[in-house]
Amino acid sequence: MSADAIRVMLVDDQELIRTGFKLVLLGEPGIDVIAEAADGAAALQRLDALGADGCDLVLMDVRMPGMNGIDATAEIVRRFPDVRVVVLTTFDLDEYATGAIQAGASGFLLKDARPTELVDAIRRVAAGDAAMAPSVTRRLLDQLRTGGSAGLGGVAAGAAPVTDAALDALTERELDVLRLIADGMNNAEISAELYLSESTVKTHVGRVLAKLQLRDRVHAVIFAKQHGL
Repeated sequence: MSADAIRVMLVDDQELIRTGFKLVLLGEPGIDVIAEAADGAAALQRLDALGADGCDLVLMDVRMPGMNGIDATAEIVRRFPDVRVVVLTTFDLDEYATGAIQAGASGFLLKDARPTELVDAIRRVAAGDAAMAPSVTRRLLDQLRTGGSAGLGGVAAGAAPVTDAALDALTERELDVLRLIADGMNNAEISAELYLSESTVKTHVGRVLAKLQLRDRVHAVIFAKQHGL
């Protein structure tokens, strides 16, 4: 186990699925599978046993007996704010994606995603970015444009409501960065667009998330779209 590896827990009620994900991830440098659980309650118990700094990211199934993945995600976000959650499901349904984001997930992927997509999502989310299945992203943004997803609120689980006063607290440069995040740009692309170093962009992104009390870039995109940015 590498000291700086991304420590991942697999949560799925089907052992065969967990084994498949584990085989994919074991071949990837810088990623360690450190725990498994068959439902949300067991995942929380494992996180308690590992301690606050024992896990970086949870791959979470949605439909499980006992505590489901959406409820477990919300509880993880509340109790372990430094742990990121990527929700995985066989079902490409809007309510699951919406529920996952409301709960505070930093990613939402379908189980038929290619191994490279899964690994890329883990690395991106662990680095503070977000990962969404393209079909899900398109529908969520369509819902935001038509007002059909007002319940998202643009606020991560456990965060205080975001007000216009918080938006006013952003500098002009931070507003520029937020707009480009909403356009789907990563830090390197924002760096090129604004003629800033990537480290400076990363600092601006962190300040935007902190000032708006948003968990990650998924929620920043939702907030920006809802505020006409």
